Amino acid sequence: MFDLNPTKQNKVIMHYTKKIAGYLLIATTILFSSCDSGLKDIDGNSYKIVKIGTRIWMAENLNVSRFRNGDSIPEVKSSEEWIKLGQEGKPACCKYQYDSEKAKVYGKLYNWFALNDPRGLAPKGWHVSTDEEWTELINFMGGGVIAALNMRSVGAAESGNTSKEGGFLALPGGCSNNNGAFSGIGSYCNWWSSTGLNTSSAWMRQLNCLKCDITSLSRDKIFGFSVRCIKN
Repeated sequence: MFDLNPTKQNKVIMHYTKKIAGYLLIATTILFSSCDSGLKDIDGNSYKIVKIGTRIWMAENLNVSRFRNGDSIPEVKSSEEWIKLGQEGKPACCKYQYDSEKAKVYGKLYNWFALNDPRGLAPKGWHVSTDEEWTELINFMGGGVIAALNMRSVGAAESGNTSKEGGFLALPGGCSNNNGAFSGIGSYCNWWSSTGLNTSSAWMRQLNCLKCDITSLSRDKIFGFSVRCIKN
């Protein structure tokens, strides 16, 4: 029997809790394997990719400006235009605060109608991730905080630029809400899934880089979020 006073007991528990968490993080991280890219969208943008479990994911947010058939995706430059296209159920994309430099790092933001347009948003041979595939990814990576630790970019809240080598490389690109207002860049990763909930809402995933947590949420299809694709 251990003969420890409460203070020493707490120190021992904290010590082993930290060690176990560290081992879990290492064990989950080594399941990643980087892949040579070769992936380009119709605009010629190249993307890093990563194999996680049995699936190959984009390791960067989508930044394409045209559908797979060559048609342009309407790119808006005002909140009024964003609201109008969303209310009409039409596809739209934008750069965060209409800033091209931010798009180079975080990719573009797309409303849900762009994801499910029959002309195809994902590069050839790829598809926009479903809600089920997001769940599979997060469970494979340990779930909850452990998954968020492995997915998020290192120092994302400070710079938005640095990442774990060979991982999912979560990029906190923020969002455009249903009023066309921007928020959350550098702190929140927001990704659409291609899975709708009802006529007005669809499922998405939000990674809070500050609290290190990932949540499944439903949002109005007018919102603009980042997009990740998976190889077919």
